[in-house]
Amino acid sequence: MKPSEALETKRTEIRQLVAHFRAANPRVFGSVLYGTDSDGSDLDLLVDTLPGATLFDLGGLQDELEDLLAVPVDLPRKFRQQVLAEAKPV
Repeated sequence: MKPSEALETKRTEIRQLVAHFRAANPRVFGSVLYGTDSDGSDLDLLVDTLPGATLFDLGGLQDELEDLLAVPVDLPRKFRQQVLAEAKPV
């Protein structure tokens, strides 16, 4: 399944998981945003961490999202400002 298809069918569940793991404002970027994703692509998501969130929360979120969507999920931290310029809300 393409990540864009998984996103489209599981949008509500994604938002619920993001909130459960002390994060907010999920945004998509990369190939899914531009409609160039394919089978085997990952889903690039950017989230805002809430007070008290830890790396365990982000790791748990990534694992749960991958289980839910059956596609690889990337939650980048290193190039956040660059990603913010192109990201769109889920």
